[in-house]
Amino acid sequence: MRVVVQRVRRAAVVIADRECARIAGGLLVLLGVAAGDTPEDAGWLAGKVARLRIFPDDAGLMNRAVGAAGAPGDLLVVSQFTLLASTCHGNRPAFTGAARPEQAEPLYREFVALLAAASGRPVATGTFGADMQVELVNDGPVTIIIDSRLRE
Repeated sequence: MRVVVQRVRRAAVVIADRECARIAGGLLVLLGVAAGDTPEDAGWLAGKVARLRIFPDDAGLMNRAVGAAGAPGDLLVVSQFTLLASTCHGNRPAFTGAARPEQAEPLYREFVALLAAASGRPVATGTFGADMQVELVNDGPVTIIIDSRLRE
Protein backbone atom coordinates (compact mmCIF):
# COMPACT_ATOMS: atom_id res chain seq x y z
CA MET A 1 0.00 0.00 0.00
CA ARG A 2 1.14 3.48 -0.75
CA VAL A 3 -0.23 6.73 0.62
CA VAL A 4 0.29 10.38 -0.04
CA VAL A 5 -0.57 12.20 3.18
CA GLN A 6 -1.25 15.91 2.93
CA ARG A 7 -1.79 18.23 5.87
CA VAL A 8 -4.70 20.37 4.77
CA ARG A 9 -6.65 23.43 5.87
CA ARG A 10 -9.65 21.90 4.11
CA ALA A 11 -10.44 19.24 1.51
CA ALA A 12 -13.49 17.94 -0.33
CA VAL A 13 -14.49 15.22 -2.77
CA VAL A 14 -16.96 15.93 -5.57
CA ILE A 15 -18.59 13.21 -7.69
CA ALA A 16 -20.86 14.09 -10.62
CA ASP A 17 -21.01 17.74 -9.50
CA ARG A 18 -22.14 16.71 -6.01
CA GLU A 19 -20.00 17.09 -2.91
CA CYS A 20 -19.85 13.76 -1.11
CA ALA A 21 -17.25 14.49 1.59
CA ARG A 22 -15.67 17.54 3.19
CA ILE A 23 -13.21 18.09 6.04
CA ALA A 24 -11.80 21.14 7.78
CA GLY A 25 -8.17 21.06 8.94
CA GLY A 26 -6.57 17.65 9.15
CA LEU A 27 -5.22 15.02 6.77
CA LEU A 28 -6.11 14.15 3.21
CA VAL A 29 -4.87 10.61 2.54
CA LEU A 30 -4.64 9.34 -1.03
CA LEU A 31 -4.42 5.53 -0.86
CA GLY A 32 -3.18 3.13 -3.51
CA VAL A 33 -3.49 -0.62 -2.96
CA ALA A 34 -0.83 -2.74 -4.65
CA ALA A 35 -1.23 -6.27 -5.94
CA GLY A 36 -0.28 -8.61 -3.11
CA ASP A 37 -1.07 -6.19 -0.29
CA THR A 38 -2.52 -7.76 2.85
CA PRO A 39 -4.54 -6.77 5.92
CA GLU A 40 -1.17 -6.56 7.71
CA ASP A 41 -0.13 -3.79 5.30
CA ALA A 42 -3.39 -1.96 6.02
CA GLY A 43 -2.86 -2.20 9.78
CA TRP A 44 0.75 -1.06 9.69
CA LEU A 45 -0.03 1.85 7.38
CA ALA A 46 -3.13 3.00 9.29
CA GLY A 47 -1.12 3.08 12.51
CA LYS A 48 1.71 4.98 10.85
CA VAL A 49 -0.66 7.62 9.43
CA ALA A 50 -2.53 7.98 12.74
CA ARG A 51 0.75 8.52 14.64
CA LEU A 52 2.40 10.76 12.03
CA ARG A 53 3.47 13.90 13.90
CA ILE A 54 3.08 16.65 11.32
CA PHE A 55 0.96 19.21 13.19
CA PRO A 56 2.62 22.03 15.10
CA ASP A 57 2.82 22.10 18.88
CA ASP A 58 2.76 25.29 20.93
CA ALA A 59 6.39 25.99 19.95
CA GLY A 60 5.59 25.62 16.25
CA LEU A 61 7.41 22.28 15.90
CA MET A 62 5.80 19.34 14.08
CA ASN A 63 5.10 17.27 17.18
CA ARG A 64 1.38 16.45 17.12
CA ALA A 65 -0.48 13.64 15.41
CA VAL A 66 -3.92 14.07 13.89
CA GLY A 67 -5.70 12.79 17.01
CA ALA A 68 -3.67 14.85 19.49
CA ALA A 69 -5.18 17.64 21.56
CA GLY A 70 -4.78 20.96 19.82
CA ALA A 71 -4.23 19.43 16.38
CA PRO A 72 -6.80 19.63 13.59
CA GLY A 73 -8.37 16.23 13.59
CA ASP A 74 -10.34 15.64 10.42
CA LEU A 75 -9.43 12.76 8.11
CA LEU A 76 -10.38 12.16 4.48
CA VAL A 77 -9.25 9.01 2.61
CA VAL A 78 -9.53 8.78 -1.17
CA SER A 79 -8.71 5.63 -3.17
CA GLN A 80 -6.19 6.33 -5.93
CA PHE A 81 -4.82 3.39 -7.89
CA THR A 82 -2.65 5.75 -9.97
CA LEU A 83 -0.22 5.96 -7.03
CA LEU A 84 1.01 2.55 -8.23
CA ALA A 85 1.77 3.76 -11.77
CA SER A 86 4.97 2.68 -13.46
CA THR A 87 6.58 4.82 -16.16
CA CYS A 88 9.71 2.72 -16.65
CA HIS A 89 8.69 1.62 -20.17
CA GLY A 90 7.90 4.87 -21.92
CA ASN A 91 5.56 7.75 -21.26
CA ARG A 92 2.23 5.98 -20.93
CA PRO A 93 1.80 4.86 -17.30
CA ALA A 94 1.18 1.18 -16.63
CA PHE A 95 -0.98 0.24 -13.67
CA THR A 96 -0.17 -3.47 -13.50
CA GLY A 97 1.22 -3.00 -9.96
CA ALA A 98 -2.17 -1.89 -8.65
CA ALA A 99 -4.46 -4.46 -7.08
CA ARG A 100 -7.59 -5.50 -8.95
CA PRO A 101 -10.73 -3.81 -7.58
CA GLU A 102 -12.03 -7.01 -5.98
CA GLN A 103 -8.84 -7.17 -3.86
CA ALA A 104 -8.31 -3.43 -3.44
CA GLU A 105 -11.75 -2.37 -2.22
CA PRO A 106 -11.86 -4.61 0.89
CA LEU A 107 -8.33 -3.49 1.84
CA TYR A 108 -9.29 0.16 1.27
CA ARG A 109 -12.30 -0.28 3.57
CA GLU A 110 -10.15 -2.07 6.16
CA PHE A 111 -7.58 0.73 6.06
CA VAL A 112 -10.32 3.32 6.67
CA ALA A 113 -11.70 1.37 9.64
CA LEU A 114 -8.24 0.82 11.12
CA LEU A 115 -7.34 4.50 10.67
CA ALA A 116 -10.51 5.53 12.50
CA ALA A 117 -9.69 3.15 15.36
CA ALA A 118 -6.01 4.19 15.57
CA SER A 119 -6.73 7.93 15.45
CA GLY A 120 -9.90 7.92 17.52
CA ARG A 121 -11.48 10.11 14.84
CA PRO A 122 -14.14 9.54 12.18
CA VAL A 123 -12.83 9.17 8.64
CA ALA A 124 -14.58 10.71 5.64
CA THR A 125 -14.12 8.98 2.28
CA GLY A 126 -14.62 9.34 -1.40
CA THR A 127 -16.31 6.54 -3.32
CA PHE A 128 -14.12 3.61 -4.31
CA GLY A 129 -13.68 3.40 -8.09
CA ALA A 130 -15.59 6.61 -8.83
CA ASP A 131 -14.40 9.45 -11.03
CA MET A 132 -13.76 12.04 -8.32
CA GLN A 133 -12.61 15.61 -8.17
CA VAL A 134 -10.54 16.26 -5.05
CA GLU A 135 -10.26 19.84 -3.84
CA LEU A 136 -7.75 20.77 -1.16
CA VAL A 137 -5.79 23.55 0.43
CA ASN A 138 -2.45 22.07 1.42
CA ASP A 139 -1.19 23.48 4.72
CA GLY A 140 2.52 24.18 4.84
CA PRO A 141 2.71 22.60 2.33
CA VAL A 142 3.26 19.31 4.11
CA THR A 143 3.12 16.22 1.90
CA ILE A 144 4.47 12.82 2.99
CA ILE A 145 4.68 9.58 0.97
CA ILE A 146 4.62 6.28 2.88
CA ASP A 147 4.85 2.77 1.42
CA SER A 148 3.94 -0.28 3.52
CA ARG A 149 6.38 -2.52 1.67
CA LEU A 150 9.31 -0.23 2.40
CA ARG A 151 8.11 0.30 6.00
CA GLU A 152 9.11 3.96 5.77
